[in-house]
Amino acid sequence: MTQTERAETPFQPWSAGNGRSGRKRTVTYADSGVSIHAGEQAVELLKPKVQRTLRPEVIGGVGGFAGLFRLDMKKYKQPVLASSADGVGTKLTVAQAMDIHDTVGIDLVAMVVDDLVACGAEPLFLLDYIACGEVVPERISEIAAGIADGCRAAGCALLGGETAEHPGVMRPHEYDISGTGVGVVEADAILDRENVQLGDVVIAMGSSGLHSNGFSLVRHVLLAGSGRLRLDSIVEELGTQRSLGEELLTPTRIYAKDCLALVEECDVRVFAHITGGGIPGNLCRVLPDGMDAMVDRSTWRPQPIFDLVQARGRIEAADMESTFNMGVGMMAVVSAEDADRALALLAARKVEAWPVGEIVEGTGTVQMVGSYTRG
Repeated sequence: MTQTERAETPFQPWSAGNGRSGRKRTVTYADSGVSIHAGEQAVELLKPKVQRTLRPEVIGGVGGFAGLFRLDMKKYKQPVLASSADGVGTKLTVAQAMDIHDTVGIDLVAMVVDDLVACGAEPLFLLDYIACGEVVPERISEIAAGIADGCRAAGCALLGGETAEHPGVMRPHEYDISGTGVGVVEADAILDRENVQLGDVVIAMGSSGLHSNGFSLVRHVLLAGSGRLRLDSIVEELGTQRSLGEELLTPTRIYAKDCLALVEECDVRVFAHITGGGIPGNLCRVLPDGMDAMVDRSTWRPQPIFDLVQARGRIEAADMESTFNMGVGMMAVVSAEDADRALALLAARKVEAWPVGEIVEGTGTVQMVGSYTRG
């Protein structure tokens, strides 16, 4: 799955400079801080995790220069490929501080595949990229285990990737991850804003918490300055015995299979993946000109983590809603006739979902009305 960058053959000798022997030796990649052996060890640890994500369409094994995927053309009349790329952002700094690395891979997959499914595409495979200051095989294995878990939850293959060691650029414990996913959808089944009609019902699907957006603000409010909180502390306002760090690292929910099941059974017009920009900034992306989405805040209560961030930072409500998902990770716009059916299907799949509003005449914006449920 993962290859480490390779060294070129050293050209100039380097003097030992001990003033005694005058002998010279060539510079090795290890002298610059890159361990090819550690990278190879990391790949061996990854292989069984990657194998568990493979689909029948995958050709070959782990370790090639490219991942191969045979698209079954018998399944489609006019297949259209969809692609998406994303990362996890500064949530990674919390994982590094906590020394917990097996959940951020789930975040990565969620951010990619739930963008793909927003247009109705089935996620087929994902490629990852891990850059780190030092390859610690066990840590790389933990990160990749989360990516593999996310791929299995989304039904896509972890087809390949890259691990690069960047000594001198990143500190030994630092890393960043990104992913690129590819999906497929029939040309006549693409979910597009032109499908939306007046009177359609907007359905919200509950988030697992902050997901992977707004962490620069979260860290500034909760973890910096004189009033900083400890990641290992139990925060009473959260109403849980989990530490603050564990709460912040709650993995992003993956909705891909649930959304695809909804498309199969119901008249879904569009999906909106609620990420950076919140509900107002993402739902408006799937609204046609001349129509608004009316969203009633009183239909749900955001999780306590949102209250904590807002109170600690004295953040205006509008800034909260334009930064965080506020408890909603995905929205579906469905025909009014199929709304009850859609809600029943999601309930059967154990997805918290509820009708949150409707499509009305307007100018292509989101109207947030009412106040969030409290208590």
